[in-house]
Amino acid sequence: MASSRFGTRLRVSCSAAAFTLSLATAGAHGASITLYSAQHEQVVNTLAKDFEKETGIAVKIRSGEGPALAAQLVAEGSATPADVYFTENSPELMLLEEKGLLSKVDAATLATIPARFNSPTGQWVGVTARESVLVYNTAKVQPSQLPPTLFDLAKPEWKGKVGIAPSDADFLPLVSAVLALKGEAQTLQWLKGLKANAQIFDDDEGVVAAVNRGGVATGIINNYYWDRLHAELGDKKTRSAIYHYGNGDVGGLVNVSGAAVLKTAHNAAGAQTFLKYLVSERAQTLMAKNHVSFEYPLRAGVAPDPLLKPFAELTPPSLTLEQLGDDSQAGKLLRQAGLL
Repeated sequence: MASSRFGTRLRVSCSAAAFTLSLATAGAHGASITLYSAQHEQVVNTLAKDFEKETGIAVKIRSGEGPALAAQLVAEGSATPADVYFTENSPELMLLEEKGLLSKVDAATLATIPARFNSPTGQWVGVTARESVLVYNTAKVQPSQLPPTLFDLAKPEWKGKVGIAPSDADFLPLVSAVLALKGEAQTLQWLKGLKANAQIFDDDEGVVAAVNRGGVATGIINNYYWDRLHAELGDKKTRSAIYHYGNGDVGGLVNVSGAAVLKTAHNAAGAQTFLKYLVSERAQTLMAKNHVSFEYPLRAGVAPDPLLKPFAELTPPSLTLEQLGDDSQAGKLLRQAGLL
């Protein structure tokens, strides 16, 4: 789950008329849903308040790290109080899908988002996306000196020059992507190379802050960590930049955030209404313009924050969400490599 310590004030500029719901289908006025959320707390709090204002359905939020909340849902099973699970990375949703814990998403909600960003079986819907990038200190490294592929960061010449946060939930999908593309042996070799070369941080925020102050030359992060730091510090205090890997390199992986309704939801109608809201033009615009999450809206026609590279210009590896999997093997390999 992304930290909410950045105090950027959210600005909602959406018209109330942009999103309307029938309370007859949403459930009784005053009903509530319980949301297990691994998304940005500031953003989710704003979305929840806006949703309640529009529908009369209260949202009770339980926040945590994506993998931890997914594991909790598996452990709770049919006894879970959760109605909706909203998380940053698709593998956690794939895990719950494999465990048979999710309901089908309403067809109209799924149709709002391109199919490649949704569950392969229609059990969760994509909401936003972001890109894996390499952040670099502009005084220590020139763009021409950056490695042409993310795999090169495991080579000896990068010893001491890269920062990673292997325990951050956002690092797991990157390992899963390497595993899908290269297989177990090469992935483990790559991770052992990173173990030898890298400075280890608790989270991506630590990585990007260290790179910006010159404590380490480069770092593997998701784009929004740098975007948020840049927005917070401004041009004069930002001493770093981000490099977008191209040509389908794994370093340019696009991660999908999504939401699902639990099969045991106590307010299934309200839960489905919340998913419908998340992919509405109103909510997608709010997320795109909040200056906190810096993610790509997945609904067509909603522009991302202008600080982001245009989504159409990204060239991620050719991996389906099904190929990316549920991160279970990624965790095992990180432990084998001594990174967890």
